Amino acid sequence: MNQIKTFMLLAAMTAIFMGVGYLIGGATGMVIALGVAIAMNAFAYWNSDRLVLSHYHAQPAETFSDPAVRTYASDVLDMAQRAGMPAPKIYVIDNPQPNAFATGRSPEHAAVAATTGLLRMLSREEIRGVMAHELAHVRHRDTLTMTITATLAGAIGMLANFAFFFGGNRENGGNPIAAIAMMILAPIAAALVQMAISRAREYEADRGGAELSGDPNALARALEKIEGFAKRIPNMDAERNPATAHVFIINPLTGRGADNLFSTHPNTGNRVRALREIAAVMGSASPAFTQTAPSAAGGPGPWGRKPGPWG
Repeated sequence: MNQIKTFMLLAAMTAIFMGVGYLIGGATGMVIALGVAIAMNAFAYWNSDRLVLSHYHAQPAETFSDPAVRTYASDVLDMAQRAGMPAPKIYVIDNPQPNAFATGRSPEHAAVAATTGLLRMLSREEIRGVMAHELAHVRHRDTLTMTITATLAGAIGMLANFAFFFGGNRENGGNPIAAIAMMILAPIAAALVQMAISRAREYEADRGGAELSGDPNALARALEKIEGFAKRIPNMDAERNPATAHVFIINPLTGRGADNLFSTHPNTGNRVRALREIAAVMGSASPAFTQTAPSAAGGPGPWGRKPGPWG
């Protein structure tokens, strides 16, 4: 159902683009905006993973000697192998907020990243659940889907700017009131569709992650913990670039109270309930790992060790 919803939303985004292009910019403006959108899409396709990893100062996991990082990397490789996926590049972000994301244009060129806060505050089975979610994003090619929607949204915004600077469609004596309305409403509509696609992909990745890890309850617990800590521990890199917030498993910015139109992530309570339902259907047994997660204030690491290099 989420796959069908994503397809329908992408079709709606394309329809908005074509309609706005004709009503505001005419055929010429639509072609120009489409050309710029294709160029932007090509740049994002080849460089988006490198840019987001660089923005968050991600470092390859193999450069760390901490056992927690080695275990995290080993678990990611194990799940990727069991899923029949190419091994992704694995990164660590030195950030106290627990969170994670996946990036890359295809499963063959994918990368996953976890923050040091995630490795310190969550148990091993919870971390596995989170990274299984990210691997599901990779397997579903969600990063490519979101690149396409972001490009179309940007193109619609450019068409709205054409209306502002050039006064609307002059090829058919366009209606200035309609042009102004489109200039205001079209970017909002595009953003709403983009956010709806993002929410649909999160639900699908939750389901895929639950199946891959074999422990939906662990992922549910992880989502609850991450949201709780994210509200109290700021992610300053995300605050400086809010446009990247949608890549994380939980919104690294301010939390939302519901699946509202302006949220890039589903409500965490709704996600947890869906995972509990999946667990009931799967007949989920006790978690495969039994380590206890430490508190946000510190204490032993997630596998009964002393704190890692981040305290």
